[in-house]
Amino acid sequence: MPFARSPLSPVRRRAAQALAVTGTAALLLTGCGSSGSSSAGSSTAASPAADAAGGGNGGGNGGGNGGVGGKRTVKDATGKAVDVPAEPKRIVTLTQEDLDAVLALGVKPVGITNGQGLAEPPAYLKDKVQGVPVVGNLLQPVMDKVIAAKPDLILAGDMQDEQVLKQLREITPATLVTMAPTDDWKLAFRGIGNAVNKLDQANKVIGDYEAKAAKAGGELTGNKGAAVSIVRWNPTGPSWMEKKQFASGVALDMGLTRPAAQDKDGNAHSPALSLEKLGEIDGEWLFLSTLTDDGKAALKDVQSKPAYQELGAVKNNHAVTVDGSVWSTRGGPLAADVVIGDFAKALGGN
Repeated sequence: MPFARSPLSPVRRRAAQALAVTGTAALLLTGCGSSGSSSAGSSTAASPAADAAGGGNGGGNGGGNGGVGGKRTVKDATGKAVDVPAEPKRIVTLTQEDLDAVLALGVKPVGITNGQGLAEPPAYLKDKVQGVPVVGNLLQPVMDKVIAAKPDLILAGDMQDEQVLKQLREITPATLVTMAPTDDWKLAFRGIGNAVNKLDQANKVIGDYEAKAAKAGGELTGNKGAAVSIVRWNPTGPSWMEKKQFASGVALDMGLTRPAAQDKDGNAHSPALSLEKLGEIDGEWLFLSTLTDDGKAALKDVQSKPAYQELGAVKNNHAVTVDGSVWSTRGGPLAADVVIGDFAKALGGN
C-alpha cells in the first residue's frame, strides 16, 4: 500500500514545534534576485495571519542583491538558505500539495509522486499531468527515477528524513522543504510561489481564491453559516479535523462554522474515536472521507450500526461522502477549488 500522509496527529504536532517555530515565519519568503528576473526582495516574513489578510511581507518585487549566475537565494521551511535557479525549468514535486501549487502557477513539472493514499496521481489533477513521469510514492522518491527526470529544482514538501534529503541534494542542491509541520496551505503556497519566482502570481491566486470562497459562502441560501463536521474515517474509527486543517480552513473562508466539539484551533485531527464518542462527529452537515480501502470498509461497516444512524446529520440526510485525497491533505489552490465546489453542491450553492 502506498504511504499515506495525513494531517498531523496531536502527538506529532507537539514533537514538531521546534521546527515550526523556525520554519513557519521563514517559509521561502526571503529571496535575492538575479539579473533580469523578478524576485522577492530580502525581507522579514509575515505571520500566517498577515499573509492570509493581504500577502504579508516579501511580496514586493525588486532586484535584490547577491544573485549570481542566474541563481536566487531563498529560505526553505526550515529556515535553510538554498540557491535555486532564477527561472527553474525542470521541477520535481514530491507531494501532491507541491504539485497542486506549481500547476496553479501554470508550471508543469517533469516528475511527480503518487497522491496521498494512492498508487496513482490524485484524481483531481490527473488530466493536468498526463505524460508526466511518476518518480515514486508520496515523500518516497525512487532516486533513479528522480535522476532520470534531470531536475533543476526539487520541491520536497514536509520531508523530514535527512538521509533522503541528503540524497536529493546530491541530485540537485536546489532541494527545498516547502512546508513546516504547522504551516497553513496559503503560507506554503506563497513560499512555493517565491521558490519558482512567481510570488506576485501566487498572491493573486490566493486573492482570487478568497474572493471565490466568500462569494460561494454567500450563495448558500438556507445553509449560510451552517456548522459542518469534517471527518476522515480510518480503519480504527473516525477523526474530525481541527479548524486550521486544509478543508476546515476552506469552510471558514466560506463563512461556515464548526460544531462545538470540533471548534479547536490547529491543523491536526482528533484521535480515532470509539462508537461511544461518535457524537463528536455530528453537525448540521457531515462530510466524510477515507484514504484507504480499509478505511472505506470500516465506514461501510459502521453505517449499519445504531450509533451512526442516530447522528443528527445522518437522520436529516446531511451526510456527504467526499474525496479523502483532497479533503484530508495539506491542500493547495486547486484542491481548495474542489472543496468549495463540494460544499456548494451539498449545501445548495448556485
